[in-house]
Amino acid sequence: MSRRRIFRILAINPGSTSTKVALFENETVRWSEILSYTKDRLAQFDRVIDQLEIRRDDIRDLLSEKKVTPSDLSAVVGRGGPFKPLESGTYRIEESVVNDVKAGRVQADHISNIGVLLAYEIAKEAGIPSFFVDPVSVDEFEDVARISGLPDLERKSLLHALNVKATAHQAAADSGEHLSAMNFIVAHLGGGISVCPIRKGRIVDVNNANEEGPFSPERAGGLPSSSLVKLCYSGTYDYNGMKKRLVGGGGLVAHLGTSDLVEIEERIRNGDERAALIMEAMAYQIAKEIGAMATVLEGKIDAILLTGGMAYADRIIESIKKKVSFLAPVRVYPGENEMRSLTLGTLRVLKGEEVSKTY
Repeated sequence: MSRRRIFRILAINPGSTSTKVALFENETVRWSEILSYTKDRLAQFDRVIDQLEIRRDDIRDLLSEKKVTPSDLSAVVGRGGPFKPLESGTYRIEESVVNDVKAGRVQADHISNIGVLLAYEIAKEAGIPSFFVDPVSVDEFEDVARISGLPDLERKSLLHALNVKATAHQAAADSGEHLSAMNFIVAHLGGGISVCPIRKGRIVDVNNANEEGPFSPERAGGLPSSSLVKLCYSGTYDYNGMKKRLVGGGGLVAHLGTSDLVEIEERIRNGDERAALIMEAMAYQIAKEIGAMATVLEGKIDAILLTGGMAYADRIIESIKKKVSFLAPVRVYPGENEMRSLTLGTLRVLKGEEVSKTY
């Protein structure tokens, strides 16, 4: 009887203030670490791509500490960003996507863009393949979902696709069904918030978490458009300043001066009524977006799935449940399954169960 082949996969997931790094042997995680960065340290960089060097060097130092060399690995996988619109799946990282990211030919300046650069550079020196899985720009929109109120501003599919898809797959498996047979509304609740209806396995709509939908710990979400235009021309902000205000300096940060839910919960327990109101407003907006997406599925919803880091926050989750449970059963999948999802997508390709896609 032949021995099962062991694939060693390094998974890399850059976030706004951290880089998650994990080593898997097939489906089993051998170790997982979080490389953290203070906002003061990152403030020196105008663009997220400018953080590439320090994040890459920190990963190399971590591998050295763990006594892992790239040649020990079967593959490296990095989180995919808001590239051009792509279908769901696992992609081999090639120079075409690397060049697009470096040249800024992407839909947004998001930290996930450098996931492919980190994976590519570490894998290239060892001559092993690198991949990305279900990037932020997964696009399964129906045509009607692309239309906005102005023909020169098309709605775009940009979302936390990796965790959304992974959570939907898990929920379908928990129901004893294949995802292609299920209808879900999935709300990824993190530094950004993505609320999307999934019809028979396809993400047919979503709020662009940088521009639309609920405000989040660090993002402003949808805003009154005329007032926003007036603010842009007020002379208070330049273009880059306004971008940072909307994404990174909006939401809880703008209202309460922090995105730390533990700190905010402590303030509420100590009688901070303003903090309690803002937290309730965020839950209120999330519930409204779930309700809007219920119309996309015409009310045919098997379950509402709440996931992401904020799904650990009982106050928010209970408030959302209270408002939307009449629509469908609510299931909570706390945390982000992204590292495992990156690895499983890569493993399917390495095992020959799936063919990698071309960017």
